[in-house]
Amino acid sequence: MDKLNNIQVLDKINYPSDMKDLSMEELETLCSDLRSFIIDQLCNNPGHFGSSLGTVELTVALHYVYNTPYDRIVWDVGHQAYSHKILTGRKDKFHTNRQFGGLAGFPNPNESEYDAFIAGHASNSISAALGMAVASELKKENRHVVAVIGDGSMTGGLAFEALNNANSQPNDILIILNDNDMAIDDNVGGIRDYLVKMTTSPTYNRVRNDVYQKFKKGNLITEKGKNFILRFNNSLKSLLTKQQNLFEGFNIRYFGPIDGHDLRGLIRVLQNIKDLKGPKMLHIHTIKGKGFRPAEVSATVWHAPGKFDKETGERIVVRAKDQPQLYQDVFGHTLVELAEKDTNIVGVTPAMPTGCSMTYMMKEFPERAFDVGIAEAHAVTYSAGLAKEGLIPFCNIYSSFMQRAYDQIIHDVALQKLHVILCLDRAGLVGEDGPTHHGAFDLAYLRCIPNLIIASPYNEHYLRHLMYTATYGNEGPFVIRYPRGQGELRDWECEMKTLEIGKGRKLKDGKDLAVLTIGPIGNAAREAIAIVEEQGFSIAHYDMIFLKPLDNDLLKEVAENFSHVMTIENGVIKGGLGSAVLEYFAENNYTNIKVTRVGLPDEFVTHGSVKKLTKLCEIDVNGLTKHIQTALNEAKVMHPILKEKAYK
Repeated sequence: MDKLNNIQVLDKINYPSDMKDLSMEELETLCSDLRSFIIDQLCNNPGHFGSSLGTVELTVALHYVYNTPYDRIVWDVGHQAYSHKILTGRKDKFHTNRQFGGLAGFPNPNESEYDAFIAGHASNSISAALGMAVASELKKENRHVVAVIGDGSMTGGLAFEALNNANSQPNDILIILNDNDMAIDDNVGGIRDYLVKMTTSPTYNRVRNDVYQKFKKGNLITEKGKNFILRFNNSLKSLLTKQQNLFEGFNIRYFGPIDGHDLRGLIRVLQNIKDLKGPKMLHIHTIKGKGFRPAEVSATVWHAPGKFDKETGERIVVRAKDQPQLYQDVFGHTLVELAEKDTNIVGVTPAMPTGCSMTYMMKEFPERAFDVGIAEAHAVTYSAGLAKEGLIPFCNIYSSFMQRAYDQIIHDVALQKLHVILCLDRAGLVGEDGPTHHGAFDLAYLRCIPNLIIASPYNEHYLRHLMYTATYGNEGPFVIRYPRGQGELRDWECEMKTLEIGKGRKLKDGKDLAVLTIGPIGNAAREAIAIVEEQGFSIAHYDMIFLKPLDNDLLKEVAENFSHVMTIENGVIKGGLGSAVLEYFAENNYTNIKVTRVGLPDEFVTHGSVKKLTKLCEIDVNGLTKHIQTALNEAKVMHPILKEKAYK
């Protein structure tokens, strides 16, 4: 065994086919190699750390037992899929993971045929895998389909919709429930308690097999009788174990729980149930961060820890203490400040208290801050219920995740004009997590909804002002969007004030071009304007603050004084601020105004650092400078030097 520990088995493995002839000892060494490889890679190139360490044995077992990529493995989210990427032809490129032009941080079919389905948002794996399994049956293909879902993702409603539907059509799907008692923060809710307590009974398994064999010998098991047999078995299990199995209540065969780090046991169980007919669930227990002690004891911190010293476990904090606060921290501290003065204020988040800094509220007012699990739709309607009874909920959801609650915003909040404050963290480009996480669409998808107020702060002071305004200057639904990362100000604390809803502000006068911005991207625009004005041009800059309602007086002033207008936003240009301004000009017969819209393109923007992506989309200072110069040329604004010569 000592000799085997010195063998770098991973060096020999490029694809799952290379694993098929390995001995069990070599497979166990492969697991050790994978952990070392992941730790070595992620200590310098940050990524999702703890989840992938927890699924090493499962990944090896799946690719050993199944014939991938013909057999499908559908990963839920993808935080847990780094070993999968390494074993499927991407080991030599893994150092580019989450970097611009490199591997994506999540499984993506465009990257590899081994990635069966996109995996950026939680809870979709069972639905997708079920569709694949039913398709395989209809096409008479002998293809196995496996969905791997974490217990955190099981709190999402979509997962339960899929479970409810699993027996509606013939299929042989295998659902693997990776139960580590964690999502990103601690997993919450009844499903967590249920999974922790769930047990299996040896007596049940023995009796069940005896009953099955007797029915089989008596030719009593027919296609029509399968559901009866399954229900009988479920009833038998409930009788013997004195507990009702939730999943067998969905008529899904349940196996487990078993140790998810016992490679031999995993392989044995997978081989035993691989060819069983009908939908099945294998419940495994794993440890998030397995093999790296600091991650095992602080799973939340080590979900995505950034750079760290692999020898000491010390995290390397890049941000200096005197730098501006993160927008999320300004939100968190301000929420506590408001809640201290108003007992009606409560906080709601779907499984992201650390990410959105709801943790500050949870620490100070634990009875008034709610983590509802990975359940964005529920979070919004739950907030609506709180508001209906007179509370003021701040419902904080990442912009891209809010897409999952669109109907609830319309039906449960806006339609009833309920006083729910929707805070959209990570709005705009978010960086390395890529297209599944960019908050690109919220301005466009929310603008068409009646009764919503939609705003975005220019800086931290205006985030605080908007939170105060949403609380006391308004009685209906209010949306505040702000970006990931640092703000603009070191002195972010200020006395909060009520803003006039639907009113923007003029930051500076000008006469050659009017630039309209919304949100913190206005700061990059300010720098670009200063660069262009050094050439002698005169540019007006307006901070709109509100997308809905628009400041019509401000737009009227712009329309009557400028023939060329530029709009700038950190969101898709189709449907956002630029579209709203065009609509205003068209509806008010300002037909002689040229509008240049600057924002995110009509495509899914790739992954990479925010700095690289803003450059790619030309919404950084240099890109905006170029846009402004082009607009001035198109507007035929004469360069000041040429203008001076012309007058002479």
